Amino acid sequence: MASRRWITKPFPDSPDQRSATESLTRELGVSPFLASLLVQRGITSFDEARFFFRPEIKHLHDPFTMRDMDRAIERLTMAMLRNEKILVYGDYDVDGTTSVTLFYGFMKTIYPHLDYYIPDRYKEGYGISQTGVQWAADNDFTLVVALDCGIKSIDRVAEAKALGVDFIICDHHRPGIELPDAAAVLDPKRADCLYPYKELTGCGVGFKLLHALCLFNDLPLEQLYPYMDLVMVSIASDIVPITGENRVLAYYGLKCLNATPSIGLKALIKVAGFTRELDINNVVFGLGPRINAAGRIKHAKEAVRLLLADNEAEAEQFAFDINVHNKNRREFDTSTTEQALAMIEADEWLKNAKSTVLFEPSWHKGVIGIVASRCIEHYHRPTIILTQSNEKVAGSARSVPGFDVYEAIEECADLLEQFGGHTFAAGLTLMPENIPAFRQKFESVVSGRIQEEMLTPMLEVDMPLDFDQIDAKFVRILKQMGPFGPHNLQPIFRTDNVYMSGLVTKMQEKHIKFWVQQGQPASRVAGYRLQAIGFGMAAEWADRLFNDEPISICYQIEENHYNGQISLQLVLKDIRRQ
Repeated sequence: MASRRWITKPFPDSPDQRSATESLTRELGVSPFLASLLVQRGITSFDEARFFFRPEIKHLHDPFTMRDMDRAIERLTMAMLRNEKILVYGDYDVDGTTSVTLFYGFMKTIYPHLDYYIPDRYKEGYGISQTGVQWAADNDFTLVVALDCGIKSIDRVAEAKALGVDFIICDHHRPGIELPDAAAVLDPKRADCLYPYKELTGCGVGFKLLHALCLFNDLPLEQLYPYMDLVMVSIASDIVPITGENRVLAYYGLKCLNATPSIGLKALIKVAGFTRELDINNVVFGLGPRINAAGRIKHAKEAVRLLLADNEAEAEQFAFDINVHNKNRREFDTSTTEQALAMIEADEWLKNAKSTVLFEPSWHKGVIGIVASRCIEHYHRPTIILTQSNEKVAGSARSVPGFDVYEAIEECADLLEQFGGHTFAAGLTLMPENIPAFRQKFESVVSGRIQEEMLTPMLEVDMPLDFDQIDAKFVRILKQMGPFGPHNLQPIFRTDNVYMSGLVTKMQEKHIKFWVQQGQPASRVAGYRLQAIGFGMAAEWADRLFNDEPISICYQIEENHYNGQISLQLVLKDIRRQ
């Protein structure tokens, strides 16, 4: 694995930034260091700081500023007045299943004639399927609300219209040049959409449709707010920016999750083993993968059944089953990753390429996205993992910071059956005979666009920090900067001239824990000591740290809860000898 570049963000030192730092220090009553950290993140006034630290429901945007929202509400209201059958259709990942749960769960409280549909990952594939359209028509549904998919389903929506089935599209993926001929197409990324926030999830777009429905029909918004926990799960799991409206939704969604979680989410929290207040990381690594596992290993309908459950015993059984699926998923993940890395090592061309494209027909389609991410941890470059899917080949792409993998795949569109996604993650389908040509063309596109520094992992450091600035108030304010996620990452600090105090303790042969202090060697002088923990660092550092040798460390500051006691600890991100 390549060594990482430490890149320190520019210190806010312009005249305007210095003035903002002084004002925030005075008005917020925080240290100049913390004020500088806020200015570095673009927070330069008291009002901006208030919005950042205390998001409010009133900060949610007017849903009717979204293009086609009026058309969507008109068609949805007409369907309800006519007692039409409405089908809630969503993708099989976390964003899709939370979208379906949100929309179906809320609508069921005000309208009886509806059902939901999740396509089979393996038989139908991503997005709106021909099977799904036919099922809707055969079962007398005249309106389909498609969530987290549909923006590129030109043919499927046309087929549905010919069968007497209308669509309302709620998507957040990039549109193509042509839009589906639907009753309404809600997507903030539409070129002609003036909605002020562009980074909503599919579940977030569905939430805005319900938001508009409540306003139009004078329904109390308080009935909708409890569903924010589902929106937050989608935000965390889909790795979208936690800024603007997403920050408001994530902030209140976390409050819901920790105070009054739905019966289904409560059961999921229990099987995940969480006993304390949850944060975004717990959702990303604990809840999201379990929800995803249903669609990866069996069928995503199981996740929706869990999330809609209104009986605790039933919910706990669903959660137990999904947890078993997640364990199976981890086994597939591990074995497939090992095979993928071995394939790269055995091929000199692959080892030296600027991209990775691997195909193995026996790989489980449900884990190829995870495997692509694992490969990037070892070979830091755009990666696509392909496997057989019926008569075609399905692929999952992941990228590295700074490189738009969606645009690179778009350049290869002539070799593909379909594709879609985001800057850092995408899905694609192609015919088996096109794999060699696609691999060559994708490598050519990547080689021509990627900058050399993008091929080396980067650790972005917010600021240098001396240990004597770390106290309880400092940590309390840092904690209030959450929820953390893309575009508002948990701060990473760098401290130089650090000495280890005592011995390194190994944990599970993978992790290390030890005490550190800044200044003179710890063996010679007592100083302010902090405990540091390095996850996955045992192999590289357990036998290479010595009390009299100075090191530089990059870390995040967290609270450690153990045996009822709370203490500060530094969660190490990297270590360097000085």
